[in-house]
Amino acid sequence: MSQPTSNRREFLIRSTSTLAVVATTGTTLVACGGGAAAEYKYGVASGDPLADRVIIWTHAKMISFKEDVELTWQVSTSPKFERLVASGKIESKAKTGYTNKVDVTGLKPGTTYYYRFFDQFKSTSPVGTTRTLPAANVASVKFAVFSCTLYSAGYFNAYDAAAKSGAEYAVHLGDYIYEYGSDPAKFGNSNAVALDRVTSPANDIVSLDDYRTRYALYRADPQLQALHAAMPWITVWDDHEFANNAWVDGAENHNTATQGSWTTRKGFAAQAYHEWMPIRTPDASNLFKIYRRFDFGNLFTLHMVDTRIEGRDRQYDSYGDADGGITRYVTALTTGSDASHRMMSATQQNWLTSGMAASTATWQIMGNQDIMARMWFPGSVLQAQATATVNPTPANQQAVLQSISDFLTAKATPAGYRTPTQVALVSASTNPRLPYNLDSWDGYPIQRETILQTIKAQGKKLITLSGDSHNAWFTNVTTLAGDKVGFEFAGSSVTSPGFESAGLGGLASSLDGTAVAPGVQGTGLGLIDDLNYADTLRRGYLLMTATGAAVTGEFVFVDTIASKTYVAATGKTVTVNATGVVSYS
Repeated sequence: MSQPTSNRREFLIRSTSTLAVVATTGTTLVACGGGAAAEYKYGVASGDPLADRVIIWTHAKMISFKEDVELTWQVSTSPKFERLVASGKIESKAKTGYTNKVDVTGLKPGTTYYYRFFDQFKSTSPVGTTRTLPAANVASVKFAVFSCTLYSAGYFNAYDAAAKSGAEYAVHLGDYIYEYGSDPAKFGNSNAVALDRVTSPANDIVSLDDYRTRYALYRADPQLQALHAAMPWITVWDDHEFANNAWVDGAENHNTATQGSWTTRKGFAAQAYHEWMPIRTPDASNLFKIYRRFDFGNLFTLHMVDTRIEGRDRQYDSYGDADGGITRYVTALTTGSDASHRMMSATQQNWLTSGMAASTATWQIMGNQDIMARMWFPGSVLQAQATATVNPTPANQQAVLQSISDFLTAKATPAGYRTPTQVALVSASTNPRLPYNLDSWDGYPIQRETILQTIKAQGKKLITLSGDSHNAWFTNVTTLAGDKVGFEFAGSSVTSPGFESAGLGGLASSLDGTAVAPGVQGTGLGLIDDLNYADTLRRGYLLMTATGAAVTGEFVFVDTIASKTYVAATGKTVTVNATGVVSYS
């Protein structure tokens, strides 16, 4: 046991902080024995709601001691806890980093509940609000969708805006934390010192203590704490909860020589994730299995998949190819060898498609880390860009712009009026469409095709929700033959830099065709055939509303992440009705 008087100033600061938290929640603190009380520095959270249960979470640690903490938890339909519907006791222990989760059962569908924790000295956590999944006859569900929250890049204003949006649930599609250290040269750190958002620990996180420390840094953020306390979350990880561009047996940002075993690091990352996130662990003996589903009444089934850690083969662009892996990709696709190249295991694939087949809900929604739609660029543009990347002269950079203009002009010209050059540009045989990101589903086309063909045969109404790209997209989800199977809403990042960080913030109108048809979405006249709307400039989140008649996505953006004073506004609202007709406003 440490000496409680060894650092009196630290004790007073921590005690004052705890009193401040309790005062804001209307609870009472009774401290006994000079620091013999728990503090709840990281607030409370809830997650993985079902119709009759939900996970509640907190972190509780004695202010001045390292002993286990005896906690009582309570759940009520009243914020003042006049009548309890469930309660119990747990111990907050060092072996779980003092994180605590309770699976509260016996609840009613579609009901709002309040929860809290307190120790034997009546030191009480903030009060959290949660909600079970709705009953079968629910008419409407509203939920917020997030991805890519890089602490050092700016403030979590998107979280703050979502807390005020009327959303009932939160869905996070990965990159909840980032593994990079505080070196200013590392991704997203350029403004960290000025914003007082320097990450800790200072190194890339590798050990269990590193990962726990990084989660603690994020969870100390008041905007993130507030959103966790406001509604239940449903989450999956992506690569940065482990290391950049991770796959089953390694990652781009893992060096075995300096960072040790990938298996060990991956295990630490998974353990910390399950400790700090309000997730119901499907299999305690296998922390890497996190795919699971949620039935929102008869409206939709949400299938949360893992396309990163559970079964992903190494990406084509992780082999050091001079062309970024495109030759390897094209060879595998044309020869058929890509058939064994997987984004997820065969077991998870069968779980996904059989679950969709069994679901009787109106909509099948896939919560997915990476972009699933075909984001294929014309080869002429990619070739010009590759040349400019290797040799960035003004002439080569201008050639990129010219290649974009030539292609868009050819596409917008009626077929009977195209020159031979324009005919060649539009033709996929003479100007092949190629993916720009082989870390996404585009790098695993045959498995994607198999899944989409199965869903097509089932006749299901498919909506995919995706993150990872740091930009906002609304896209048709099509087979390799171009048959439309569903639609994808891909939200912008909360803070992580997007295309604008590479000077490409103005590219959206060329990508989605509004450069050719200003103000008109879904013309198919952009660089990417399946892309209907893009924003490559702003940070934000998706606000989704599902009814039996339609699924609507509002692309909400914040005007800054460099200040906590911000304005949130909807950039575009996209509605997909049950017959597949799309409207924009």
